[in-house]
Amino acid sequence: MSDQKSQPPGTWRYCGNQLLRWRTESGLSREELGAAVNYSSATIKSMEQGVRMPTPKVLDAADELFRAGGKLSAAKEYLKREKFPARAQDYMLHEREAISLWWYEVALIPGLLQTEAYAQALIGNHYPPLDEETVDKRVAARLERQSLLTSKPLAALSHVVYEAALRGPQVDREQLLHLLEAGRRSNVLLQVLPYGRAVPAALLGPMVLLETRDHERFAFTEGPMVSQLTSDPEVVSSHSERLSMIRAVALSPAESAGFIERMADEL
Repeated sequence: MSDQKSQPPGTWRYCGNQLLRWRTESGLSREELGAAVNYSSATIKSMEQGVRMPTPKVLDAADELFRAGGKLSAAKEYLKREKFPARAQDYMLHEREAISLWWYEVALIPGLLQTEAYAQALIGNHYPPLDEETVDKRVAARLERQSLLTSKPLAALSHVVYEAALRGPQVDREQLLHLLEAGRRSNVLLQVLPYGRAVPAALLGPMVLLETRDHERFAFTEGPMVSQLTSDPEVVSSHSERLSMIRAVALSPAESAGFIERMADEL
């Protein structure tokens, strides 16, 4: 897989491609399709390119204009509001298929280890603001992802969390105890990187490395506006080396549990 920076969901790109193919074969212009739904040709173009989600109105109008016999209208079912931000769509598909996952987090509790209250606090304080329905769907989707902790066969999950993430304003006693409980699972390895042990490589941001059932290896990095998912061996190797360095200086799982327990007792 090639590098992907904030790439739209695959469903957008596929439906847009089908819209373009049907329109081209019908001999109609973007202007003509746009006129039927009161959209500009530029908007139709962005939908055909997969940059913007094709709307139900466009799909229905195109189905009728191009005499697609319901084939384009049927796509509406697959283009409902996405559970995850567009930039994370492809990563989520691979996460579901992971047999092993290594996660390093700098500022936030890893998504697979969050409580509902913590997830609600993070997603509900998104900027620009999200509507209530979108917040609820994304919180539910985040909790749904956590089935990876218990799905059979068990996936091997390793998490290293920088101390700053544990001291975030949304972190409460419940969240810390939830981390301890997750760390007791046989397939979950949880380590803490205290401030005093941080190396420069630990300050370069979060990352996730995963291996799928087909033994493909991916690296995923996410920022406020741009994310990257890649299977480039050189990039995956570079992230693996950085994570190995971080894990080497982090507390052991037993030491990490004690560290979190002391933090929870202070709250």
